[in-house]
Amino acid sequence: MAVRHCLIKAGPQTVWSVLADGTRYADWVVGTASSRPVRGTWPQEGAAIGYEVRLGPVSLTNETVVRRCEEGSVLELEAKAGWLGTARIALELRPWGEHCLVLVDEHPLRGAGGRLHNAGTEALIQLRHRAMLARLARLCEAEERAAHGGDAAGHGARTGVGAPGDAHA
Repeated sequence: MAVRHCLIKAGPQTVWSVLADGTRYADWVVGTASSRPVRGTWPQEGAAIGYEVRLGPVSLTNETVVRRCEEGSVLELEAKAGWLGTARIALELRPWGEHCLVLVDEHPLRGAGGRLHNAGTEALIQLRHRAMLARLARLCEAEERAAHGGDAAGHGARTGVGAPGDAHA
């Protein structure tokens, strides 16, 4: 399973507000060009957003469904990717002093993605998570700066692999 974490220099409430806005999904999820509500109220369990992935002139439309939501701390999603199958993506928010430690855990559930899952695809997922968490950090930290008058100089995000205590960067 691809597990990665990132210390975001923003409070958990700020991070949750970004995750809880389904219209901002494409702002932090790598490879997603746009997102829109499909059913339910995001991020309530069972709610779904549709999103578009563009690969050159080709556009693919997919859907992500909320499978579990503990407001402010846990969001578990099932991302559907057509013939590639589905993947479980779990995001956990932990207060870390005045900041937020975000853990993401993803693994394929069904379809070709599950059958073809190996160390190579795991490495690609890790790269995607690094970029995704960096995007999420930029959004949340900018929002935090705007809310507090812009005094967050020098507050960049650190990403790492493994458990929160690991020294990976």
